[in-house]
Amino acid sequence: MYIFAISTKQISLMKKDVINTRIHLLREFMTAHQLAAFIFPSTDPHTSEYPPKHWEGRAWISGFNGSAGTAVVTLDNAALWTDSRYFLSAAEQLKGTEFTLEKEKLTDTPSISQWLLQRLHNGDTVGLDGYSNTAASIEQLQADFHSANILLNTLFDPLETIWNDRPAIPTHQVFIQPLEYAGESCSQKVTRIRKKLKEYNAEGMLVSALDEVAWTLNLRGNDVHCNPVFVAYLLITRTEATLYINNEKLTPDVRKYLEKEQIKTADYYYIKDALKNYSEDRLLMDPICTNNTLFTSATCQIVRKPSPVAYLKAIKNEAEIKGYHRAMLRDGVAMVKFLRWLLPAVQEGKQTEISIDKKLTSLRAEQKNYKGISFDTIAGYQAHGAIVHYEANEETDVPLKPEGLLLLDSGAQYLDGTTDITRTIALGPITEKQKKDYTLVLKGHIQLALCKFPEGSSGTQLDILARNAMWKEGINYLHGTGHGVGSFLNVHEGPHQIRMNYMPAPLLNHMTVTNEPGIYKAGEYGCRTENTMIIIPYCKGEFGPFLQFEPLTLCPIDTIPIKMEMMSEEEILWINDYHHTVFEKLSPLLQKDEVEWLKEATQTITK
Repeated sequence: MYIFAISTKQISLMKKDVINTRIHLLREFMTAHQLAAFIFPSTDPHTSEYPPKHWEGRAWISGFNGSAGTAVVTLDNAALWTDSRYFLSAAEQLKGTEFTLEKEKLTDTPSISQWLLQRLHNGDTVGLDGYSNTAASIEQLQADFHSANILLNTLFDPLETIWNDRPAIPTHQVFIQPLEYAGESCSQKVTRIRKKLKEYNAEGMLVSALDEVAWTLNLRGNDVHCNPVFVAYLLITRTEATLYINNEKLTPDVRKYLEKEQIKTADYYYIKDALKNYSEDRLLMDPICTNNTLFTSATCQIVRKPSPVAYLKAIKNEAEIKGYHRAMLRDGVAMVKFLRWLLPAVQEGKQTEISIDKKLTSLRAEQKNYKGISFDTIAGYQAHGAIVHYEANEETDVPLKPEGLLLLDSGAQYLDGTTDITRTIALGPITEKQKKDYTLVLKGHIQLALCKFPEGSSGTQLDILARNAMWKEGINYLHGTGHGVGSFLNVHEGPHQIRMNYMPAPLLNHMTVTNEPGIYKAGEYGCRTENTMIIIPYCKGEFGPFLQFEPLTLCPIDTIPIKMEMMSEEEILWINDYHHTVFEKLSPLLQKDEVEWLKEATQTITK
């Protein structure tokens, strides 16, 4: 019996050979169907950020597994576009394949259309799956290619042919989100949606986004990793609402519930015919959020406006807000238990990025109403902390040492709330450079947290507060500063965001949003501090209502790396007030020795 040892490098090379073989199979398909190029987006027929595995075609063809990116393959070239969160990880994952990395939003990076126009010829045809590409993206490509006489074919999904072990569309059963957590019945939500449709001069709408379907119906599922949603469409008209879903997913209790809420059901695949046969006058469908196949199937007049459900869902009701507070208490308890355990465990020399992830997950799993993690944990030690969306695996996992910085971004799904928190932790001695960058990030976090702003301000108008201190040092980060968080739903929720590039969606009372500036030094370390916040009233006067942020997250912020001379009195006061709140709310839920640790971790700091 012979045992062959295969190195990590050899395994990596084998994976790259697999990718290049898949490209070859794709090109054979393209040649057979007279396609000069094929485009693979990251999404699915519901424009999901995190799709079910059945639609992870871009990851399958390229080997890049980040949540955002587009792969393009021609008969001679291949390229992948992704954003700054994944520049480092994508470059590593694409090594050895035919794919080149195109870094989005950099001035010298061509758009997909520009890149293709440089490589294709008059009369060539580009293939796309009409179900996995939005109507707006198809329309833009048609406009870009018109003068070059390059055609689009949206009828093909080559993965049906070349992906032999392609996962099936999931058939997990859905379950009811109790009214005590949802705070509003399904029928009440549908009534509010219909009222909005009247304002938009529309008789009906297609609800396509999976979290919008789940929110409207007060149902949840297990079809997507970390996101409690299920594959379905919801068609709402003036007089009825129909859920298009695989029948296997509906238990007797759910069927009875839907009948009570006056929601009809039909097979998932009938939605295209339903749109063809839609008999009312005007149907609301957002071309940015609706796949091209369904958008072009409707024969009625289309109202091209954003879904009203996004805003209705983003503004949390009283029950949801109470749920967040309860979930954050439990999550804070798990985080305190973890942080108290961490440093002694690292000093023993047996912990790695993966092992601490497992430890934190196990502590969260002990909490009431826990339903799983809300995204894959980012546990980046030293240089790995500079990879914005790093996820440790067997090839990259490294041991933690009692020195340097650990960036830990994690969260959980609870029946009554979703959490998202990042802490950067000094595991031992750190450099002055690390202390400075850590403090710059913390200053940005605090200045945004302190902001008071007129109702309706956009996140872009506030974003400078998180970046101002680091901009003065010639430092920047390229990801967004904040995103909405669902109520036992997707951890990334719109329509509002806080980010540098213009996002017009207003910030409104009772929206949730994260606060997560960061600094990343490639090959060295990363720093990020994140709390989930809720928007609450501040004051109202002659200039209208003003709003402010209240932190929902309850967890100590490491004060050891802070360069106190860089901090203002206002910022120190914020830290002390925040830590006072953390101790006051969490200490009654902890054991005596844990309370003592928390007391020290939240002690008052001064210059």
